[in-house]
Amino acid sequence: MTDKQKKVNKEFGLSSWAINNKTTMYVLILVFFYLGVSAFFDMPRENFPEVNETKIYVSTVFPGNTAEDIEKLVTDPLEDQLKTVSNVVEITSTSAEDYSMVIVEFDENLTVEQAKQKVKDEIESETAGEDWPTFNGAKVEPDVFELSLSEEMPILNINISGDYPVEKLKEYGEYLQDEIEDLLEIKEVAIRGAQEKEVEVAVDIYKMTAAKVTFSDIINAINGGNVTMSAGNIKASGQRRTIRVLGEIETPSELENFVVKSENDYPIYLKDVATVSFKEEDKTTYAREYGHPVVMLDVKKRAGKNMVDAAEQIHTIVKESKENVFPQDLDITITNDQSSVTIGQVDDLVNNIIFGVILVVTVLMFFLGFKNAIFVGFAIPMSMFMSLMILSMFGITLNTMVLFGLIMGLGMLVDNGIVVVENVYRLMDEEGMSRIEAAKKGIGEIAFPIIISTATTVAAFIPLGLWPGIMGEFMMILPQTLSIVLGSSLFVAIFFNSVLVSQFMNTEDKDMPLHKIIRTTIIMAVIGLIIFIVGGEYRALGTLMVFTAVMLWVYRLFLRKWANNFQTKTLVKLENWYERQLRKALKGWRPYGLAVGTFLLLIIAFIAFGASLATQRTKVEFFPDNIPNQIIVYIEYPEGTAIEKTNAITKEIEKIVYDVLDDDQYKNGDYNFMVESAVSQVGEGAGNPQTDGGSAAEMPHKAKITASMREFKYREGEDSELLRQKVQKALVGIFPGVLISVEKNVDGPPAGAPINIELEGEDYNELINAAEQMREFINSKNVAGIDELKIDVNKDKPVMRVIVDREKAGELGVSASQVGQQLRNSIFGSKAGIYKEGGDDYDIYVRFNEDNRYNKSALFNQKITFRDMASGQIKEIPVSAIAHAENTSGFSAIKHKDTKRVVTVYSALAPGFTDAGAVVTQIQNEMQAYEGMPDNIKVDYTGQIEEQNKQMAFLMGAFFTGLGLIFFILIFQFNSISKPTIIMLAIFLSLIGVFGGIVITGSAFVIMMTMVGIISLAGVVVNNGVVLLDYAQLLIDRKKVNLNLEDDDYLEEEDLYESIVKAGKARLRPVLLTAITTIFGLVPLAIGLNINFFTLFKEFDANVYIGGDNVIFWGPLAWTVIYGLLIATFLTLIIVPVLFFLVTKFKMWLRKRSSSNEEEDQVAFSMNERIEE
Repeated sequence: MTDKQKKVNKEFGLSSWAINNKTTMYVLILVFFYLGVSAFFDMPRENFPEVNETKIYVSTVFPGNTAEDIEKLVTDPLEDQLKTVSNVVEITSTSAEDYSMVIVEFDENLTVEQAKQKVKDEIESETAGEDWPTFNGAKVEPDVFELSLSEEMPILNINISGDYPVEKLKEYGEYLQDEIEDLLEIKEVAIRGAQEKEVEVAVDIYKMTAAKVTFSDIINAINGGNVTMSAGNIKASGQRRTIRVLGEIETPSELENFVVKSENDYPIYLKDVATVSFKEEDKTTYAREYGHPVVMLDVKKRAGKNMVDAAEQIHTIVKESKENVFPQDLDITITNDQSSVTIGQVDDLVNNIIFGVILVVTVLMFFLGFKNAIFVGFAIPMSMFMSLMILSMFGITLNTMVLFGLIMGLGMLVDNGIVVVENVYRLMDEEGMSRIEAAKKGIGEIAFPIIISTATTVAAFIPLGLWPGIMGEFMMILPQTLSIVLGSSLFVAIFFNSVLVSQFMNTEDKDMPLHKIIRTTIIMAVIGLIIFIVGGEYRALGTLMVFTAVMLWVYRLFLRKWANNFQTKTLVKLENWYERQLRKALKGWRPYGLAVGTFLLLIIAFIAFGASLATQRTKVEFFPDNIPNQIIVYIEYPEGTAIEKTNAITKEIEKIVYDVLDDDQYKNGDYNFMVESAVSQVGEGAGNPQTDGGSAAEMPHKAKITASMREFKYREGEDSELLRQKVQKALVGIFPGVLISVEKNVDGPPAGAPINIELEGEDYNELINAAEQMREFINSKNVAGIDELKIDVNKDKPVMRVIVDREKAGELGVSASQVGQQLRNSIFGSKAGIYKEGGDDYDIYVRFNEDNRYNKSALFNQKITFRDMASGQIKEIPVSAIAHAENTSGFSAIKHKDTKRVVTVYSALAPGFTDAGAVVTQIQNEMQAYEGMPDNIKVDYTGQIEEQNKQMAFLMGAFFTGLGLIFFILIFQFNSISKPTIIMLAIFLSLIGVFGGIVITGSAFVIMMTMVGIISLAGVVVNNGVVLLDYAQLLIDRKKVNLNLEDDDYLEEEDLYESIVKAGKARLRPVLLTAITTIFGLVPLAIGLNINFFTLFKEFDANVYIGGDNVIFWGPLAWTVIYGLLIATFLTLIIVPVLFFLVTKFKMWLRKRSSSNEEEDQVAFSMNERIEE
């Protein structure tokens, strides 16, 4: 065989090896299938991928200090130390009362652990200095940690209530806390609605003054007396005994008999000047369920652990505790359980995959026949299970990103199988080859094209796999899954499909003998019925077997005839019709008209899209706007509000919220089909994880109400977003001075507020004033789309300034620190040791009793008692003699960005508005006329818009980088520039469908989803283009061999024309099948049709419903691919052959012209030679 003949009659070594070693392949199929199924059941279930930012948090608690003091004493020194660290992208900080939080964001070049170590080293260096502040006799210790959002959001709440004291309920809560925290999946369980206990030594100021006792006397007496220590070893009588001095108290009441001072043999006992009590600390938290007080447990899981498993184990622990440990009249409920939402969304996507597979296999059956459809259909579960096996090896969870990747790959992964099966079928049917010969040669013909087409599709996703930042961490699992699925499908096509077709393929769809089908269906039906009756959990398998038996008869009696009729008549007519259309398209002026017309259509699509954006018919969204699974009411009083006042107003707000939630519209009798549970928290745990993440500060001025919705399918068509808006409307303007925001659970990574305006400057008073004036100006312009402009800090925090008269204090021998320490001891208290009980440690605090503690007169008339070092006499100086107090206000917090002070004006979008870019643009236009901004204040528009622009820039870059990679791979494949250029043009032309579809339907352009859809579309378009052009080139090469032409020779125009038409007709089925299977795979998700096949076969209830979270999140991406493919299929079948024909004709014209020029030169040269002779 000559080299030319080998080139056109080739085999592919790997697939030929697989065909020759079929037993090995069968074993591999079983192994991969088992490992894939195991991976599916073992992989942790999650709603979305966990996002771990390269941010390190430095949290410092320093009680008793204002925001200004915290900034000066803690935040500024830490920032100065940290700003020199390499790889830092941004440093932000918040200095609030008693608390500092510094957040250091690093670039992608460091792991979280490396970043954390760098920060720890710098913090240790700073805190080792002499100037670092101390508290309770020890240096203030900053806590350095990384934070995963999944670790901040509770996965569920456990509410404990009953006719018991709060202290007893807390004991029950602590029992559950210990049991649940033992689970590997759980990070922490926090108790809300009940306080930790402490030993309080409540000093009576008047008795203390009369006895001339100081705080130091009391603290030193307790510290010195409440101690157990080792005094070494003593040897006696040949024994070595350890000496232990026992001084620790066994009950708090023992403290009363401690002597705090003894002069002239007159002892003063602690009970003479103070009252000792073992009680709850001051109230910092309240919790309620539907308005009734409860002790609540906030359960948070560890990053990377299985939420569903954790929730199941917690349910088991609670159930067993109720049955075996707790009294029977104790009420325990579990609310806000996120695992049910996760299971629901994951199950819906799994069912979407099953539905897609059924549709795809049905289409394949009509196109290829039942047996051949089974060959190709086999590639779907096999490729998916291989992909799950690989993903599981990399530690990736089974989340909606992975599952959508499998749905998206549904059409793509059958593509390779379709091309293999269809090509082998054609060689057996048309050229009469045997099964094995057709398999080897058929796969040999298309092996390299399908490898290249898979490589080009994967190339489109490679840039997405390198997506930087938090968005990348969230989204990159999708391109990774798709790449693995495509790689798996290539492996299945080359190795597994080649073996199966070489052994079992038939060109005739023969009837199964009647006796055989009767026997088979009876056996299947009987076994199925037995499994259904006794199978328990596996009864669905029995139903499936009976259903399969019935379907065998349906196929034999009806489907087979329809499928054969479709293949022998409808498809033949379609192929002939397509051949006629293609012949017309390649004749006369039509190729030029079609080419120019298509490019004009692309320009029109772009212009129409631009016009639709300008008129705001088409909205631009950053992320899909999810419907609420939780409605969360955040309540915030001004800083400094007592928790009792916050709690009182929260009770009133709860009544209004619950009235809206309990509306008859959402109830069937007493059953609320919309709202599953509603809980409220005041103080600790009431912050917003998106903005207060990692904060350990007490929040006495904050509260939140969380209402969890039932799963979408149980809501009877009611819209939870409308319910959220009703709650929002009911709370507008009712409570002046209280900030109330009604929000929903956030899907996807945090992107900042949609409207976020940062003001940067030095003078914080000036910054806050400028922010307030700017807010008033914007509000006066009535910009549509703004919900409520808020400022993140204020100067309303009530503060009492104590001013020490240094001169007078110095004369009396008193320092400012003594005044400060005296007042601090009186109000906040001072730790005087630890009391141990039942394995727990409780702090002992010495402070004024409640009557004196909040009495300004008592505080300032108390005497500072000390011994004068010069005279040796005891001095008593009233605080009021050397200091006076002034009431003023301070900053609620001071915020920094890259060490500069900033104030942020922010707002959510008003209900019904989703296009943040349009609203911010309008604000910017209005702000051009604003003249009240001081020159020394810098204004910047950040938040979601900043993130949106950054991601849009990346996605555009990824799109063109992907195209570049595709282009180079195609050059390698075709050894040509023209063919890759034609395919690249087809990609751009497919945008006609994308933008045309968006404009016609008026749907939103969702940046994160539509752009990923466009990039995915590029991979599919390339795939079809490669298969068609490669086969066209193969036919041209064969023709050249037959005509004994050289490789660089061109065919006659008529031969070229026939080769292109033949290639188009031969590739019609694979191209149509790829488009139809991809579209059908996505259609259930795009339209939101949900059918539960598991309950259908198990309980005969399909739970059919339309809509849900998945369709809102993934719909825009699915529709992008569908719109694009509808146009791209026409392009592949008509425009690509037309462009190939025109380009080849142009090359032939150039060759002729250069040849005629050479001939003319040769003639001229000959004539010149004759003349010279």
